[in-house]
Amino acid sequence: MTPRRRGWFRSGADHGWISGARASASAAFLDMDRRQTAAEAGVVASEQVFPERRVEALWEPVRARCYAAAGAYLAFTDELDAAEAAGTAIADGPARADALVGQLNEAARGVDEFYHAQRAGLEHAANVRSSVPQLLRQVRHEAEQALAAAASSGYGEYPSIAAGVRRLNECLITAAAVDPLSAVAAAREAAAGVQQATKDLSDALAQAPSRAAAATKAIASVTTRTAAVRNRADALGPAYSALLREFNAASSADLTNNERDSRRGIDAADEALAGARVAAAAHDPETALDSTATAREHLAEAEQLVDAVTRRLELLRGVRADPDAKARTVRFRLRDAQMLAVDRGLVAEWGSVLDAQAERLDRVASGLTGRHPDYWAYVTELDTVATFIAGVVDRMRKHDST
Repeated sequence: MTPRRRGWFRSGADHGWISGARASASAAFLDMDRRQTAAEAGVVASEQVFPERRVEALWEPVRARCYAAAGAYLAFTDELDAAEAAGTAIADGPARADALVGQLNEAARGVDEFYHAQRAGLEHAANVRSSVPQLLRQVRHEAEQALAAAASSGYGEYPSIAAGVRRLNECLITAAAVDPLSAVAAAREAAAGVQQATKDLSDALAQAPSRAAAATKAIASVTTRTAAVRNRADALGPAYSALLREFNAASSADLTNNERDSRRGIDAADEALAGARVAAAAHDPETALDSTATAREHLAEAEQLVDAVTRRLELLRGVRADPDAKARTVRFRLRDAQMLAVDRGLVAEWGSVLDAQAERLDRVASGLTGRHPDYWAYVTELDTVATFIAGVVDRMRKHDST
């Protein structure tokens, strides 16, 4: 007669224990899993919305403990099922069951501690994430309203309106291609792009009615300025001739082409202004405004060329009348710098440097010789010395502040 196998689970007491152990472990596992799932959702949201916070790095060890506990739970329940089916005993079964429940509870506590520490950020990220689909719907609605307003405005051919419509449609295409649930950061960026493009188009629409009047005013203003610059340019030739007659040729060598170049600038401004008038007549005030802006740029360049000659003549005549005036100003600055070095105890560091500038000033003054002294070289050298002295003063003041 074959002996009867006696399994540990054959007794009523054993079967009662295993059922209780399985129920306790299952309850602990489900509780941990519920907490882990909730926290994991917040971490995923945070990584999508605020990746710079790096919450996942803090979550990783907590999640690892949950995975380890879940793995132990699954392995133990499999072992229970196998032993129960085969009627075999499990060594230290009750103690292992208690240890497993403790491991699951400990993992759940780790989740709670993590969540409480990060709760504000996790909930904020989850709220932001959940609001993204609504945000996209809202910005699309606002964009559609702006596009409809542009279509019915009568200003659709204005460059700013046409460009704004193109840009907004491009942003809408980008937003439509983004999944707001799986790519939250990209969806928020796309929504922001739609919002900005909508604002730009709306601003352009708001400004459109005043463009025609602005263009008319700009054309009149540039016309007046062009005439004024042309009149000033008429004085450039005589001023340049005076420079050649009265001063060393080197004093005006860098101004040789100013008259020619200024005339070219004025002619370019005239051409741009003519284009502005044509655009205004064609009911395209924005192009007219762009053309007047171009005309202003050419006029500004022409003015600089004209002023460079007339101011050079005025400067050199002033230096010729009193050559020592500018040198006295620079020497005064040098004395101030030397006094500053004394007051701040920096003579050892800067005294010889400043003394060298005094010698340099003497050499500059001695260069004014001959029938036509090179006053421009004289002025340039004095400006160089003045700039150097200013640099030394600045360094001494910074040294004192440190």
